[in-house]
Amino acid sequence: MSGSLPPLTLVIGGARSGKSSFAERLITATGRPRRYIATAQAWDDEMRDRIAQHQRDRGGDWVTVEAPLDLPTALTSAKGGETVLIDCATLWLTNHLLADHDLQGETERLIAALAACPAPVIVVSNETGWGIVPENALARHFRDEQGRLNQRLAAEAALVVTVIAGLPMVLKGQLP
Repeated sequence: MSGSLPPLTLVIGGARSGKSSFAERLITATGRPRRYIATAQAWDDEMRDRIAQHQRDRGGDWVTVEAPLDLPTALTSAKGGETVLIDCATLWLTNHLLADHDLQGETERLIAALAACPAPVIVVSNETGWGIVPENALARHFRDEQGRLNQRLAAEAALVVTVIAGLPMVLKGQLP
């Protein structure tokens, strides 16, 4: 993996599939400065530990921006000479869902900001639709909205890669 990235790449997979590590390797291979836009919120010790581990794993040479809700504003800080990783769209959607925000409106704002971003962006997202139908309405609503968001991101992206068991599989476009 080396070379330039398209304006928008979607890296999608299940939990612990290796999607974040793969996305980080794609960005590192460009040799450009790296910007990490984090959407996680640390509500408990376990989540704080997960976030700290992610930070240790990727190293200190990333500019990190915390944006659990406002990805469009975070994207405006990106510079044309760098690459951007959004990790992840699933937590961003969860944050908006739990805040009872207009998910369609927030998605439209995100898609517009991605299109306007001067730097190549990789968005990491979870594929949540391969499991059983959830037993409660909130979980079903989340699963449906995650599927819609992933479809919108995939439609806009020039490169879409799924990662399963650490192995990338190109669904759309070509790896650089």
